[in-house]
Amino acid sequence: MELPSDFLAATVQREQKMRAAATELEANFLAEMLKVAGVGKTPEAMGGGAGEDQFASFLRLEQARQMAESGGIGLAESIYHALKGRADV
Repeated sequence: MELPSDFLAATVQREQKMRAAATELEANFLAEMLKVAGVGKTPEAMGGGAGEDQFASFLRLEQARQMAESGGIGLAESIYHALKGRADV
């Protein structure tokens, strides 16, 4: 029995959305970990003020996204498989 191409396309699109959501969740988790670790924290002696603190969070998030897209710590893959398992039920 052959499945219709629109069904297959919808399945692929759903899986891509689940993988993207899982990767974004891992990126946000990693960004929080980077924040706790002090990455992007302005030095006390010559800080750039509140603006630098605000934009440091954007930098941390982008760094975390790059980490997650490069494989990260494997959290996105675990989340993806959990989502996929629930979607298949």
